[in-house]
Amino acid sequence: MIVSRSLNWRQVLFYSWKSMLYFFALSVLVYVLHHEFDMSSLSVPFNAVAVLGTALAIFLGFKNNSAYDRWWEARKIWGLLVNYSRAWGREVLTLSLDESHSDNPELKTWQRQLVYRHIAFVHSLRVFLRKRHEYNEIGEQWIQTTNDYDDIRPFLPCEEANDVLAKNNPPNYLLMIQGRELQEAYQRGWLSDYRFVQLNNTLTEFNNHQGKSERIKNTPFPRAYSYYSRIFVYLHGTLVPFAFIEDLGMFNIPLAMVINFIFLSLDQIGERTEDPFENRPGDTPLTSISVTIEGNLKEMLDEKNLPAKQPPIGGVVL
Repeated sequence: MIVSRSLNWRQVLFYSWKSMLYFFALSVLVYVLHHEFDMSSLSVPFNAVAVLGTALAIFLGFKNNSAYDRWWEARKIWGLLVNYSRAWGREVLTLSLDESHSDNPELKTWQRQLVYRHIAFVHSLRVFLRKRHEYNEIGEQWIQTTNDYDDIRPFLPCEEANDVLAKNNPPNYLLMIQGRELQEAYQRGWLSDYRFVQLNNTLTEFNNHQGKSERIKNTPFPRAYSYYSRIFVYLHGTLVPFAFIEDLGMFNIPLAMVINFIFLSLDQIGERTEDPFENRPGDTPLTSISVTIEGNLKEMLDEKNLPAKQPPIGGVVL
């Protein structure tokens, strides 16, 4: 997630230089052909390009609004995950008790295991969502953090971690283990009927958060919007130098670059917003949210080794 109010121009050019180089070369070629080789017929009516530009602006606006809805929904899902994670920690620590032994060390170990396993769930869900599908390879990124399931090992016993990582859906399997632990605690008398149901309901909310995230992840933005917006931007950008060459001459080159940069930027904003779980600078900051949850839950356990909040890298929170 980009938090800086001003964008780094090197980052902007990292994603747009190839397209801008094409538009620049085309503008120079049109000028040379028109003025140096006297091809005066090499022009396009301004009104035609203006109508196309108006239609393109409306199309890109609709696409970007739809893409932002996906990004914002992902952020709301993970915001709720923060809330329910805090609730989970509180419920585990306050609703489970041993009436026959007020200071049962076995119960305290069990509570810590459930809290730590939930931290592992959050980190594994982050990694799971950032695994890219074959149809969604997006190439090299300006900034990218690591995305490895080894991040969950500090929170699980070695054997359990190996068992979890052998599954196709590690976060879902972790929730299954949590459910079994609740059932065992109920059988041992650490949870009453009501408390068992309450904790199980919170587990179900984690299933809901994962399912909602997977719905966004596994449902690509309609490809027609992405494909045709790119085609229309290049078609419009190709025609722009021909629309002003008669009146502006050499000044047609910088004007065409400015116009094309605006439309190209609008298209790329939507393209980099439509899939919020791809581990890119503009995506939902899953790493930052996961570290926040980890710190909150460890603090509930009165632990001192809280994770350090990572500062923005180049104005980006990952």
